[in-house]
Formats: sequence, structure tokens, C-alpha cells
Amino acid sequence: MLEWKLMEKEFKIFYKGCLFIHHTEKDPAFEIGIAKGKYRMRMGDFKIRDKLKRRIPLSNYRILSEGEGTLRIELNSNDHSLDISINENTKTDCIEIYPECNDKKINRFWIKIKASQEEAIFGCGEQFSEINMRGKELPLFVEEQGVGRGDPPITGDWYTTYFPQPTYISSHNYFCHIETFYYSKFNFKDPQKHVLYIWEIPNKIILGKYNSLIETVSKLSSFLGRQPKLVDWVYDGLWLGLQGGREVVNAKISKAKEHNISVNAVWCQDWEGINMTSQGKQLFWNWEYDEELYPDLPQYIEELNKSGIKFLGYINPYLNDKAPLHDEALEKGCLIKIKDGEILYDDSTAENCFGILDLSNPQTFDWIKSVIIKNMIEIGMDGYMCDYGEYTPIDVSCHSGISGEEFHNQYPVLWAKVNYEALKKSDSLDKVTFFMRSGYTHSSKYAPMIWAGDQLVTWSIDDGLASVIPAGISAGLCGIGYFHFDIGGFHSLGDFKRTKEVFMRWAELAAFSVVMRTHEGIRPWDNWQFDSDKETLEHLSKMVKVHVHLKPYLERLSEEYQKKGLPIMRGCFLHYPDDIIFHNLKYQYLLGADLLIAPVIKPKKSLWRVYLPKDLWIHIWNGDEYEGGWTNVQAPIGKPPVFYRKDSQFAKLFSRIKDI
Repeated sequence: MLEWKLMEKEFKIFYKGCLFIHHTEKDPAFEIGIAKGKYRMRMGDFKIRDKLKRRIPLSNYRILSEGEGTLRIELNSNDHSLDISINENTKTDCIEIYPECNDKKINRFWIKIKASQEEAIFGCGEQFSEINMRGKELPLFVEEQGVGRGDPPITGDWYTTYFPQPTYISSHNYFCHIETFYYSKFNFKDPQKHVLYIWEIPNKIILGKYNSLIETVSKLSSFLGRQPKLVDWVYDGLWLGLQGGREVVNAKISKAKEHNISVNAVWCQDWEGINMTSQGKQLFWNWEYDEELYPDLPQYIEELNKSGIKFLGYINPYLNDKAPLHDEALEKGCLIKIKDGEILYDDSTAENCFGILDLSNPQTFDWIKSVIIKNMIEIGMDGYMCDYGEYTPIDVSCHSGISGEEFHNQYPVLWAKVNYEALKKSDSLDKVTFFMRSGYTHSSKYAPMIWAGDQLVTWSIDDGLASVIPAGISAGLCGIGYFHFDIGGFHSLGDFKRTKEVFMRWAELAAFSVVMRTHEGIRPWDNWQFDSDKETLEHLSKMVKVHVHLKPYLERLSEEYQKKGLPIMRGCFLHYPDDIIFHNLKYQYLLGADLLIAPVIKPKKSLWRVYLPKDLWIHIWNGDEYEGGWTNVQAPIGKPPVFYRKDSQFAKLFSRIKDI
């Protein structure tokens, strides 16, 4: 099914009848270059510039060899050449392109993939502002998402993300993936071609062509690796984000129970203690439980478990320089060094100076894995937030000898892997879970859950409540089946404060997701909390009941993801690909194939406009039937716009939600 057509000054590469590469003398499909990148980072926010010395169009070609399902071509200019091997891989049902250049000075690579004007482009990792990337150019580099992203942003840009991936999916039912950890830039602006720019000669380019978008996502998920199956208790209630020690946690649990909120876990990020600074409380990054806040934590966890409540903690790959574990890591040579041989310390967080674990060092890998097992899993933790992974500078000297440019994007994958292996070694994969925000290619093999990171506690389209919807949809196309977010957001800088209404709308969205988990936010005293008043408590109680009621459906979707790689949170275009309106409709989604959710993402709205696919849909709160198209529906707080497919096998389950 790999075919090619060779002409005097051009050639075409087809796969399954689809034209992917069209090389001509005037518009060569491959180019190479020499350049030097410049990186500047502050608090995980990178400014990246490229000083291009030469860009070399490889206009000429000659065939080196031809065979069944394989083609080898030499592309050249007057003084440079590049060998391209194109092979059909029948086991993975795709073609693989292997570029090879003997000139070690060459460190830039361009490939042009044939495009059409009406094509829609999805994916590129977790994207918070866009679903369809057609007409856009976006860099792919692990970094902080940014704060107050929008116009203008405080930090970041529309494309900045914790979890980029050099992978896109076309509405023409194919995927393209570049196997690289280097900085890349994908340009989808040209109506005739997609131009993919990589800051190295990549290991390979993979193209898979299939009969539908559903099949394309499934095949891509098989290649990237599917997340470990979720532990079975995740759907049983609310994960209450709390801090302040045992007394505070117990009081908050009691308050929730008084209002019939099913709390099945508490997530206490301060289990390892706090570090007081001029800006207030910050977490003390030392991965041992704090005796003052949580005396005899193993016994406390046991007590909580007996009452049906799990305990979750927190970890990241950094160590406070005042922490006992820091001294141990320093002695063992586990911290990243800069190029002059000195230990790299990052002081970008106020009054905290931390060392970064060198996960390229097998000894570091084994050491932090043992810390996780001994200090977290063996004391009874049921799960934890696995934070950060984006702050690795470029100018580092890694134990393995890998360049800082390559190590940066690889770091979150290694961070996920070490935590996965800790669970596996302790035989805890079916009992303990963790959730991450940072990621890159193949993170999905290791991270049981991805969460959306740190959003503003506001209605911001680009960085608030609305932004987690395109984030979940796009991540789902790139291998992530289990995705969730902080109820209420996190960042409340300056005048940004969480209101009662935004918290309640966020809780509605979370009810129709994989996990419901609250977060007090960066300034808890400024933010509306789950227990700020009786109405909020009663509203949250109802939404948690809805979520728990959906457990049989969520479990079925989890099985579907494990078998087929289909995410739980889906863009409507996956099941209705012929309706091009869905290509750009980014603030509503399908939960599986049978539930459509159109969250209210603006304040003071009780009427909401929804676009339904051409199908028979039942309004979940009043039982009215709709046949598809645009419609306005009543959407008071407590009754967000949610519909189910009339012929769903779960129709009876869904119909009972209105009685909760």
C-alpha cells in the first residue's frame, strides 16, 4: 500500500491511496539547516529564539534502492545531502520515514506534508486555546502553561502548554508523529502543505492512514501507549483538596458529611510540611511526612481508610536545599549540574532554592523510586499529585551525557516513568494512583492520570474554566484517556478571585468527568471554597451524587479506552466527522459516545446555546427530545446543558439523574 511515482524532477509518495509527500525541484519536500537556539527561562516560562545560519533546500534527488514496501532516496543540494528511507510497517499499520545525514553540523530539519484547504488539524498534545490548528503555527516545547493567558497574557501564549507532543491528527483520517525530544514548530498555515520544523534530524516520522477518525485515534494510542488502568475507587466520590493538618482535615470532612457529600479521598498537598516565606505558606519540598501537621500519618491514613476515605499526597522532582533528603541526594550525586560542574539550583520560587533530580542518572532514578515507595506508598498513601517537570534548564550537564536541549522535553516522561515503576515495584498499580500535569511523547505509557494544571480561578476563556475543555479534548487525541482538573482553578494572583458562581459551574463540569477533585487555590483566603456557604455545599453534594451515579458508564468508558484507546472526554467530531461545525466547536464535548455536555462558561447565564449532532438526544434534566442542530436551553445553576443519546444502552441510568 506504500506507492511512489517518480518523475524527472519530482516524486510523489502515496500511502493507502493518499498523497503525503510531493517533492519538486522548486518546492522540495525536505530541507536541512544549521542554526543555534537561544533559550531564556524564568519560572518555567521560556523565551526561545533561533539564529539560523543556513537553510538548505534539497532540490535534487536520486533513487538509491526500491523494493516491496520500501524506498530509499538521496536528496541533495550542491554541497549537502540527506538519505531518506521510507518503509511500510505492516505490524503497526503505518509508514515510517527515516532521515539520515552524515554532516554533524546539520541540526535543523523541515518536512512538508501534503495538505488541502478544507482539512482540519487536531492534537499537538494538550492545547488550552484551540482545537483546530489549521491556519496556525505552534511551537512544541514543555513549559508552564502560563498565567492569565489571553490578550495580552501575563505569562505564556495561546500555545504554551505543560504537555505538548509532536503529533497531529487530520480530518482526512491520518496521524503524523515525529519521534524527537527536541524543540519543534508545526506550521499549518499553507493551504497546500503542512511544514514541520524540528531542531534536529529526527529519529523517524510516522504516518498512519485509516478509514475513520475513531480508528486513527485508536491506532495512534496503540503506538503511544495507553495509560495504566485506573484504580477502581476513583469514581466513588469527591477528592477533597485540603491542607492545614489533621484537625483541619477532620473538621472539613465532617462539614462535607453534614451535607451528604460523598468524600472518598482527601488530597493533602502539605503532608510533607510547609515553608514560611514573606509571601506566606509554601510547600516544604522534602518527601517525608511532617510530624507537626500530620503526627503518625500512617496511623491517620489507616483511620481514614476504615471510614472509607483514601489519603493522597504530593511530590515533585525537586528538593528544597534546606531539606534532609536534599543532603542525601547531594551526597549520592543525584542532582543536575550545570556545565561548569556545579550543582544547579533554581531560585525562581520566592525564598525557595531547590535542586533538580538528574533523572538521566540510573542511581537517581533508583534512589527517588525508593523514596516514593518507602515514604509514600509503604505508609499507606492511596495516591498523590506528581507535580512539575517543566523547569529543566537547557544549559545543564546531565549524567548520561544527553544534551540539555533534548533532555528538557524528555524529563516529564522520565518523571512519569519513575513514579510508574515505583507503583509497579511495590505491586501497587491496582491500588495506588498518581496524576501529572507535564508530559511529552509516551508519557501516556506511565501516567495513570493527567490533570490540566494551574488555571485562573475565573471565567477566562484562555486560562480559566473554559480552557480545560479544549485541553481535555486535545490531550485525548494524543493518547490520554484519563483527564481531569482542579474544581475552581488554582491561580488567584492580583485581583483574580474565585467567586461562588464560577466554583459551582466548575463543579458541574467536573461531575461529567473522570475525577472530581477540589483545590483551595494559591490564596485560599481569597477564594470561594466548597464550604463557604450552605448553598455551595448542597450544590456540590448534588454534583458528586451525579458523578457517583455515572460510575457504571465511566467504568465502561475506561474499558473502552483500555481496549481501543478512545479517550473518555471526546471532541464531537470523533463520532460525527461529516459535520464540519464540530471542527471548531471547542467548548462542548462528548463523554464517551452517549453523553453530550455543553458547560456554561460565562457568568450570569441561565440560557445557553448548544449545537447537537444529527441524532436523537434527550435533555437530561427535563426529558425533552431534540433531533440536532442549534438550540437554546434553560441552564440554571444545578442543571447544566447535558444530553444523552436516546438509543444509548445506558439510557435508563441517564434518565434517573434528574431525580438526584
